[in-house]
Amino acid sequence: MSNTTQITHKLQRIAGSIQRNRYISAISNGLMSTLPFLIIGAFSTLFTSLAWEPYQNLIAPVKSILGIPSTMTLGLISLYAVFFIAYRLAQDFDKDPLLPAATALASFLILTPVQSFDSVRALPLQWLGAQGLFVAMFVAIIASRLYIWILDKNWTIKMPEGVPPTVVKTFSGLIPAILISVLFMIIAGIFKQTSFETVHSLIYSYLQLPLQGLGGTLPAMILVLLVMQGLWMFGIHGAIVILAIMNPIWLSLDLANLSAFEAGEPLPNIIGKAFWFIFANYAPMIGLAFLLAFRAKSKQLRTIGKLGFPGSFFGIHEPILFGIPIVMNPILAIPFIASPIICAVIGYVLMATNILPQAIGIVPVFGTPVFVVGVLQGSWMLGVIQLLLIPLCMLIYYPFFKMLDKQMLGKELAAEKEKSAEGQSGATNAALSNA
Repeated sequence: MSNTTQITHKLQRIAGSIQRNRYISAISNGLMSTLPFLIIGAFSTLFTSLAWEPYQNLIAPVKSILGIPSTMTLGLISLYAVFFIAYRLAQDFDKDPLLPAATALASFLILTPVQSFDSVRALPLQWLGAQGLFVAMFVAIIASRLYIWILDKNWTIKMPEGVPPTVVKTFSGLIPAILISVLFMIIAGIFKQTSFETVHSLIYSYLQLPLQGLGGTLPAMILVLLVMQGLWMFGIHGAIVILAIMNPIWLSLDLANLSAFEAGEPLPNIIGKAFWFIFANYAPMIGLAFLLAFRAKSKQLRTIGKLGFPGSFFGIHEPILFGIPIVMNPILAIPFIASPIICAVIGYVLMATNILPQAIGIVPVFGTPVFVVGVLQGSWMLGVIQLLLIPLCMLIYYPFFKMLDKQMLGKELAAEKEKSAEGQSGATNAALSNA
């Protein structure tokens, strides 16, 4: 077995372990389940915060109503996250997921401080939105896993035969829900005696903020793209592996931008998943697809390009990735890895120098076309830069594409020549046989 094959197998095992990990998968899939609510909140924010005076005057009478969906989705995103993450984990353990998810939600609320204002008791949105996201993830995993463990120990109330299934499920979840609620009540009580006062303050100050600080930097984005593209070269779906890890960090950064945009404040973050969508996910592969479809002399490459070109505008790259293939292709390795990194660096510099506006943090639905993704981030300029990066990526790919095209064309011509020679030989033999 060659060294390359050994490295490939090791990387595939590591990537497979990450993808199959129940807890990472639960967080990734749970956050993915919040996407409909994120989109509702994002559009609500966009429609109420467009900085155009005639439009603002027009919506002034109903602006407070238009903003309600944003408050009830983005402002409460941690509640949705804790429920869906716990739900996905219980589902992965083949348990009825509804009660574990509801128990995790109750546990999260137990940890969230209640504040009093003039005899009114209220839950602060501060910890129910983006700032409570990491606590939501931890609580969802711990509460759901404890619930599953208690069920496996059969610490449940057994109901007699003939009792309706709904009642049976309710009573079977009573003891786990009580034990887990008491546990989180004790944790909340312990933290109330400390200088942090709440779990939220500790996690946000010493984990979420540092991770956002690291994940929101240009070097972090370059490293993510380097690993993501490098994994693809070994036949591993780099986006699935890396985004499973980065989604919580990038999502919290995007939500912070959306909140600032809604409040009319400067956007705090350049990097986020929205940034990745704009600069790294479209132009590189569209550039390559254009070369394949319209500049390739090789019939195989031209056919692959024509098949993959339309999908590349919607972020669908698999026909090209596996059709060429790019996997284990040393000729295309350099531009495949370098082009999204170069696009990201350009985007970061343009935003950092205020030449381009920052993305407001809307995470688009998979399949949203290029240019539209940019425009959704609050400015037509971000859509235009997506289009302008396509010819740049074509230039990056071009010399390597020419090498590959020449190689593939040579193989095709050789195959045709061999086939022609075989045909002529067959005709000669047939003629001799008839003679």
